[in-house]
Amino acid sequence: MLLEAGAVCAERTFDGERCHYAALNLRLRRLLKTFEARAPPLEPIPAALRSTFLACPANRTAFLEMLQWSSDSEAAALAAAAAVAAGFGPSDNASSASMFPPDITFYVDGKQIEAHRAILCARSSFFRKKFKTDWKTRKEVRFSNQKLYFGALYSLIHFFYSDRLEVDVDDIESLARTCKVCKCEGLQKIMDKEVDHQRYLEYKSLREVDLDSSQKRIILHGQSLPEEDRLPAALQRILDECLANSREQYCYNDESNQMSRDSGVDAAADLYIKVCDKVFHCHQVILASRSEYFNARLSRNMDFIEVKSEFQAAQSLPFLEEHDISTEAFEKVLEYMYTDKLEHMDSNQAEELFDISSRYLLFPLKRVVADMLLPYLEHVSPSELCHWLMLSDIYDVVKIKEYCLDVIACNFEMFTGTREFQALLLTLPPPSGDDSLRTTCPSAPGTAGNPGQGNLLDDLREKWLEAEAADLDKRDESAKLFDKRLEMLMLDAEQEVNDDNA
Repeated sequence: MLLEAGAVCAERTFDGERCHYAALNLRLRRLLKTFEARAPPLEPIPAALRSTFLACPANRTAFLEMLQWSSDSEAAALAAAAAVAAGFGPSDNASSASMFPPDITFYVDGKQIEAHRAILCARSSFFRKKFKTDWKTRKEVRFSNQKLYFGALYSLIHFFYSDRLEVDVDDIESLARTCKVCKCEGLQKIMDKEVDHQRYLEYKSLREVDLDSSQKRIILHGQSLPEEDRLPAALQRILDECLANSREQYCYNDESNQMSRDSGVDAAADLYIKVCDKVFHCHQVILASRSEYFNARLSRNMDFIEVKSEFQAAQSLPFLEEHDISTEAFEKVLEYMYTDKLEHMDSNQAEELFDISSRYLLFPLKRVVADMLLPYLEHVSPSELCHWLMLSDIYDVVKIKEYCLDVIACNFEMFTGTREFQALLLTLPPPSGDDSLRTTCPSAPGTAGNPGQGNLLDDLREKWLEAEAADLDKRDESAKLFDKRLEMLMLDAEQEVNDDNA
């Protein structure tokens, strides 16, 4: 009951090890191992790419079939039901509508595997070479090798997207051969060891114990591989290639185009994006998986794609042009979409990145920028802090807004003497006069809040009451005094504006 309710018992943890050793019999011990095999949640990038992979109808159908065939137990049925509930069901119209189409289809044993060249090239030198030579113009590839099984190739390609290997025990030997062909050396070594382990497993177990506990599926996480063989390292490589192959517009001649098409991982680049005077070589599947904006623009509305004649003649690839954005900021956006992090950021770029994150629907990027901006805000002047408070309210960056409100509330008298704070008061709606709103706390991080309730000055009032107000029984009186103080400041600010205009 505890395990079904979500309790996690990992054998390599202190409590988990005690549970395994203290198990009363082999049935309980193997039950713990079965539940230990449940996969933890994926990181944002593997989760997004996995969703793109499973959104393809053929992949989604195969995924559900493999779940049902992997075990006859109730757990397999529950897992399949959970997959349908998560949007991977065979009749899920929503996921089909938002699917980013594949650009290559493999046929093995009469079954399809739909994939994207960019991911395959990033994870395997074998696929990279094939897509530059034999499969350069092909949309379908059919395998006739009798030693290649559908389950093995499907599990490997699924691993390329999610950095999590889920394979049936019966397909391990075939998967080891497939890894050797695809030059996945780190994964091949692990599979070879697993093949030896499975080969002698029956001699290691107690055969006289009649238990229906045979292992049917293996789950391997990317952390088990060398760092260079993991998904983040692969995406970092194609990001570096993307930025390195960016050319100034005037540099595009036949020679540079030919060099670009023949360069390493960038052979899978299938989208050009022009920002100012720079053209970026990008990968549609990554941008579409990470951003709903690019997903809609690339997969649903192909008429949005602008193809420039000079590029079309040489490349025959989609060409987009982005306006009102600097090349430096767009590089940061690409870095986030490919790696889910930012290594460095200038504080002058923060405002533009907040705007871009809203435009491209990359709302988690706001949190990344806010985390990098907070140390800088510790040393800014009161006038600049007022500026960041206004921006955080405009772009709904909760962490920055909460920090600015805390600083202003704790140093309220100092801020009231600055012209910037008084000017800020004139741009904001007055605080609410409703008593029921005076004890309304600011919206918690990650919540949408109620747009019809309170405003920025209401939040400032609450912060000030927490820092300076008297006991709870005098809270309303303190709130009224605060409102009168704000009213006087606003009148003074209006008078100064009138005097300046006169």
